[in-house]
Amino acid sequence: MAAEERERRPGQPRLPDLHVRLRAELGRIDEQLRGMLDAMDRLQGLLDAVVAISREVELPAVLHRIVTTAMDLVDARYGALGVLNESGEHLERFIPVGLSEQERAALAEAGLPRGLGVLGHLIRYPEPLRVDDISAHPSSAGFPPGHPHLRTLLGVAISVRGEIYGDLYLAERRDGQPFDVHDENIVVALASAAGIAIDNVRLFERVRVGAEQFQRLLLPRLPDLRPFTAAAIYRPAAEPSQLGGDWYDAILLSDNVVAVVIGDVVGHDLQAAASMASTRNMLRALLFDRSNPPGAVLAQLDRALHAITNNPVTTTTLARIEPEGLGWRLLWSTAGHVPPLLITPDRRAEYLFAEPGVPLGVDPDQPRPDHSRFLPSDATVVFFTDGLVENPDRPIDESLNQLADLAAAHAARPLPEFVRVLADHHPSDGHDDTAILALRTPRA
Repeated sequence: MAAEERERRPGQPRLPDLHVRLRAELGRIDEQLRGMLDAMDRLQGLLDAVVAISREVELPAVLHRIVTTAMDLVDARYGALGVLNESGEHLERFIPVGLSEQERAALAEAGLPRGLGVLGHLIRYPEPLRVDDISAHPSSAGFPPGHPHLRTLLGVAISVRGEIYGDLYLAERRDGQPFDVHDENIVVALASAAGIAIDNVRLFERVRVGAEQFQRLLLPRLPDLRPFTAAAIYRPAAEPSQLGGDWYDAILLSDNVVAVVIGDVVGHDLQAAASMASTRNMLRALLFDRSNPPGAVLAQLDRALHAITNNPVTTTTLARIEPEGLGWRLLWSTAGHVPPLLITPDRRAEYLFAEPGVPLGVDPDQPRPDHSRFLPSDATVVFFTDGLVENPDRPIDESLNQLADLAAAHAARPLPEFVRVLADHHPSDGHDDTAILALRTPRA
């Protein structure tokens, strides 16, 4: 008998058996660790997906991001999100992802899915749905022409404020396996976060629209300025934000004299909007005193703002156009604002660069220089805020030149079309709101 056999106590397992059991136990621990790591990876993926969805501020982008992140989480080849109509019985929007261009074209001809088959089953019964063979499901109704043949499906309803908003569909895991309970759990968790993101972006959109409407209500409707023609436009920032401080105004004074102002209050909040309104109203009251040049009017406005308000720093340009001989005389003063753009009758564009002066709210004792320029008949002067030309990716001179070329190319258009072209094709990156006011002297 071997020594280890002689030394083994009664009931003690053999040494080879211990090795087998130890290996089995280590294998079990290794499997558990791998499972834990896999669960941690899934959880991290879910957290990353939730963050990605929450960053979107436009509803179409949110819906598309929900589909793509769900596909990434379960490694699905195809995904779609169907949005229900008000009755909750049919789809009013369908966002498919993963289809080829040919498949998209074929489905476009077939029209919007009507919510039949397995899709309709999830609409009628909004519980998580896992299908290993779509064609064998009792509700299966086949696929429209041109649609890829799908076998496996994972469907989860998305609720917003307790009501079903739509359904998230995922098909065909890339490894060829059917969707499992882990896939279901993580997509259900994603759908919960998606419902919150959809609700947030809809609320944000209502706030943004309300803020934009309020901003537009603060801006005046240009009066009849004959013999001049004028047009103005306001555009909020491309990326939704809070209220802005850009404004414009124009007033026809006596003897065919017109006063024009454009300005920008620093900030994008309610205070900026309120400051814009108070500054514009105070300036309007001062414009009727024609005995003072624009620089003196701005100096008086700056002193008044300093004495009775705590308004933020404001840039502005105040101009007055009055008859002179066979043409017109432009008088203006600038408080830290971008220069006006003059377009002559022969469609040449020129910026009226001059000493700008400091913005309002910096030092009311600083001098306000005045500038003058003769304007021929049928000349166009464009006043605008810096949101039209600011772009961090290019020098400001390049943006100004591009705007000048754009204005010269379209100066023959009627002014309402002209300002729309500038607002639609400006060289800035759209990060800031923009106001434009263009005024044209009468033809000879």
